[in-house]
Amino acid sequence: MKTYFVDSFTNQKYKGNPAAVCLPERDLDAAEMQSIATEIGFSETAFIKPITGNTYSIRFFSPKTEIPLCGHATLASSKIVFSTTSLDSITFINYDNVELAIEKEDQKIKMFFPVYDTEETAVPQKMLVALGISETVSQRYSPNNKIIFIEIESARELADLKPDFTALVNSHSGISGVLVTAVSDHTDFDFHYRYFWPWAGTNEDPVTGGVQTFLTKYWALKLNKTKLNAYQSSLRTGTMSTELLQDKVAILGEAVIVLEGEFIL
Repeated sequence: MKTYFVDSFTNQKYKGNPAAVCLPERDLDAAEMQSIATEIGFSETAFIKPITGNTYSIRFFSPKTEIPLCGHATLASSKIVFSTTSLDSITFINYDNVELAIEKEDQKIKMFFPVYDTEETAVPQKMLVALGISETVSQRYSPNNKIIFIEIESARELADLKPDFTALVNSHSGISGVLVTAVSDHTDFDFHYRYFWPWAGTNEDPVTGGVQTFLTKYWALKLNKTKLNAYQSSLRTGTMSTELLQDKVAILGEAVIVLEGEFIL
């Protein structure tokens, strides 16, 4: 099975978020795809198959479970399709039948994702302690993503967080992860964020595009602007530009192919 490793949301090797992209020539069941994703060990592995024309099916697996939507693995998959075909637009369809429109834009790739609302919530004190957060600006929840969402005051504090992941995973159940964000302290960016998801994937995701389904709308309304630049302050770091449209969020990013090979089935 043709397999690629791609670093997403970066224009440099060994930065951004690595994803595996697999192109199976036969149908694989969910258990087999899960075993492959666990073997590879990246935060996400995507499996893509052509349906017709420029339309492909896409499924995402973390080392632990199947995920309905993943930004960096969609970007990685788009990079592979655009690099190996003459296409300049793609439509991916995930297992929930959500259509993800993708366009090539010069050296970058633009993805159109759905927009989701968030609601106010009360974050358990145990979770705040595990994250190392003493004060918050906002506490919200994204039901579509099953993600708790916390805004804090300082981008510096965000970068310095060192969660206790054992305590964190024991502080809540029934969620996919917790996102922490802060307004940027740098003129090149509007907001910073980090995403922790030991419940469903790895301890920390290096760069996360799928959370822009709710994060872009939150900051667009708060900052009164529709075009935003985001910085993920993980160890590997990553950047992306987003735009809030009427019923979609556009996510613009780059990706670098770092490996091409065959996975023996």
